[in-house]
Amino acid sequence: MSDLGTGVLAFVGMSALAGVLVTAAVTPALAVTGLAANNSITMFENLPGFLDIDELAQKSTIYAIQPDGSPAAITSFYDDDREEVEFDYISQYLKDAAVAGEDPRFYEHGGIDIKGTLSAVANEFIPGGATRGGSSITQQYVKNVLINNGMNEAKTEEEKKAAYEDATATTPERKLKEMRYAISIDKKYPKDEILKGYLNIAAFGGQVYGVQSAAQYYFGTNAKDLTLPQAASLIAIVNWPEKFRLDYPESETNGANTVVDGENVPYADNKSRRDYILKEMLDEKKITKEDYDAAVATPVQPAIHEPTTGCQASPYYAYFCDYVTWEIKDKMDDPATPDVNEGAEKLSRGGLNIYTTIDMQMQDVATQALRENVPSSIPEMDLGGSVVSVEVGTGRILAMVQNTDYNVDPEVTGDNYSAVNYNAGIDYGGSSGFQPGSTFKTFTLAEWLKEGHSLNESMNATKRSNWGTFNDSCNGPVDAGGWDPGNDEGGNGGFWTALFNTINSENTGFVAMAKQLDLCGIKNTATALMSAGRADGKPLGEGINSDGDPIPFGPSAVLGTEEIAPLSMATAFAAYAGGGVSCTPIAIDRIEDAEGNPVEAPKSTCTQAITADVAAGMTYALNKVMTQGTGTSSLYKMDTSDTPMIGKTGTTDENVATWMSGASSKVATVVGVYNSTGQVDLRQTYINGEQAAVLRHNIWPRVMDFANMKYGGDPFPEPKGEFLNAPQANVPSVLGLAPDAAKQALEAAGFGVALDGEVDSAQPKGTIGEQSATGTAARGSLIMLKVSRGNLGAVPNVVGQQADAAEAALKEAGFKVKRQDEATTDPTKAGTVLSQNPGSDAAVRAGDTITISVGKLEAGGGPGEKPGEDTDGEDTEAGGEG
Repeated sequence: MSDLGTGVLAFVGMSALAGVLVTAAVTPALAVTGLAANNSITMFENLPGFLDIDELAQKSTIYAIQPDGSPAAITSFYDDDREEVEFDYISQYLKDAAVAGEDPRFYEHGGIDIKGTLSAVANEFIPGGATRGGSSITQQYVKNVLINNGMNEAKTEEEKKAAYEDATATTPERKLKEMRYAISIDKKYPKDEILKGYLNIAAFGGQVYGVQSAAQYYFGTNAKDLTLPQAASLIAIVNWPEKFRLDYPESETNGANTVVDGENVPYADNKSRRDYILKEMLDEKKITKEDYDAAVATPVQPAIHEPTTGCQASPYYAYFCDYVTWEIKDKMDDPATPDVNEGAEKLSRGGLNIYTTIDMQMQDVATQALRENVPSSIPEMDLGGSVVSVEVGTGRILAMVQNTDYNVDPEVTGDNYSAVNYNAGIDYGGSSGFQPGSTFKTFTLAEWLKEGHSLNESMNATKRSNWGTFNDSCNGPVDAGGWDPGNDEGGNGGFWTALFNTINSENTGFVAMAKQLDLCGIKNTATALMSAGRADGKPLGEGINSDGDPIPFGPSAVLGTEEIAPLSMATAFAAYAGGGVSCTPIAIDRIEDAEGNPVEAPKSTCTQAITADVAAGMTYALNKVMTQGTGTSSLYKMDTSDTPMIGKTGTTDENVATWMSGASSKVATVVGVYNSTGQVDLRQTYINGEQAAVLRHNIWPRVMDFANMKYGGDPFPEPKGEFLNAPQANVPSVLGLAPDAAKQALEAAGFGVALDGEVDSAQPKGTIGEQSATGTAARGSLIMLKVSRGNLGAVPNVVGQQADAAEAALKEAGFKVKRQDEATTDPTKAGTVLSQNPGSDAAVRAGDTITISVGKLEAGGGPGEKPGEDTDGEDTEAGGEG
């Protein structure tokens, strides 16, 4: 059978059914006629009559915080650009235009209009007929609801396509179902409610849906404020969206270049349809003749307002916006349905209002500071720069910027474009991270204090080629033989305190500290403080190098070889400043649905990563970094340097990455300037005449100056004495021990050891003849040792002996003797040695003189003494004639 024959049969069948439908549904009294027995009625009544009306797909909007605390939209996301509005918010012109142009008998029929239905049948089912139908507003509403419902239920792009095709198929079955639903809808809802639903769901070309979005897009106004000609132009679009839309004036489908009475008429097709609607409004007595004449004389004049959609549409907030989308997609996804990302669906169709943490003023300051110092690209290298600030105690992200231009279009290339968020980890669309260099040393300092050491405890930080074995309770001892790290300033290190190491960022000092600690403890402390591991999503110590080999958390990690996201480092510094409480970063304060109802938003989790006492010790040391150490390069540029600040610099091997991290008690900020790829030395690279390695010190002060002015800052708590005062320990005596044995004994007691030449001593030659401290000393302090020359002898103790016998004993020991009188009133002491110098506890060279003091009875003393008699005769010296 020919297409024409098939079309005619379909037309006849549909026409008969249309008559039945109108008879049965609109005028039930006529159903007693013979038509009521028609089988079409039975078939129609068996069709489902109840239609669930799902929530309409609406755009989601992301908001930032304005200076007055109110929200400001920064961008939106949508499959359908739609914003539902109430009936009273819609211009009466729009309502009247819709009814007059699309369904003049809308308020009279029962959901389907016989005249419109027969017209639709003729147009749709006769080959070669027009493609426009005469469905009622209720039928059009039903059709759009079915499309929306199908899209909501679809899980994949293929399913969405199939759902759309099913809801728009040009078949008698689809038309019957649509009509059946229209009748049930009309019975259930008031006419105004149906009209409102239709105006909110209707398509207006492209991704624009609903009268509010259409009014904003095409005319830059609201649905309630549309003029008569504007309202008629919008309703003209719904009749044939792609033909009558107003955003492509050059397109032939819009009647471009149409000439009327010798003049070019823009948007001629839309104007023709618009004027038809205006005529229908006049005929329906919705407008006056004067209104009509004025409106028809008005040219179609759209004022297209491109909606801000996607992160790319908001360049100042693009990378933060990208982070927010990952927060929605990851945290609001249901793991029970791995084939569907509910978060992404809510973002593109859920009509969410997402109120973020970003501070517009902070973001502006950070953006300007970064852009004025770090270009989006330079010829010498793939330059990267980033700034991120978080609120202490909450984890709220206040600023997040980077030097490149955000772009997710693979067709757009160039060094200045990147979709990778340098501040975030890879799970949030970020990079695999950057080595933080010395900034990572703060984790070793935290573990140092956790394990009971103090800031003023010393250690041997001299440079050496073999650091021996490090303790690692996770994976076993680690041999660091052959590893020979140096210090940035050069030199051979020294015997330094932990505080000195921190202030001056001494590599050998921190390696010496780690030597006394548990590497596993450092790793776990770092993870807890950052609320994260590596930026690539792996735990610390589980990286892979360029050769594909595992990278353990070894001693070199102490100096910052792990790849960390700047946001993770900002989280750690916020924890130091916040009493040791680490809060996972959060980008969203709250979420509401399209009706203003709260939607559960991702939350920050705060944990006590280190004790408040340890944190106080940390802030004490890191404050001195700012006032006395490497952080002064930033502090001296600040206008608010009186606000207590903590900080730590970081520079990697070969100066590939440079960091400045720090915080007040309110805000933590991390600035990084680095190679986004490659290994170019930043100390050998100059930007606008300034060394690239120091640009961080131009940016960080500006951001923190503003943070201090807006958020303030309190003094940090004083640390307990145990974190300042080095604990005391007993110093073992090592006199007479071989140097290696003496060193081993002192190190086992917690002291450092240094040999300081030789000394005259009675100890055997080559043994320890002198040590700098005995009794007790500060643990970790340096004990200086001297090796005995073995050239001294012990002095015999002759006190109490008769003078002659004492002299003889001393001479026999190889010493010279000098006598001197010492008055006494005790006759028994006369002629005996009362004292000697040097004493018996001394060791002196052979041939040295020993002075003995011999008792001499004073006048009036005991018998046998003659006053003034010299009983000893002349002084003699050992070796004399006697």
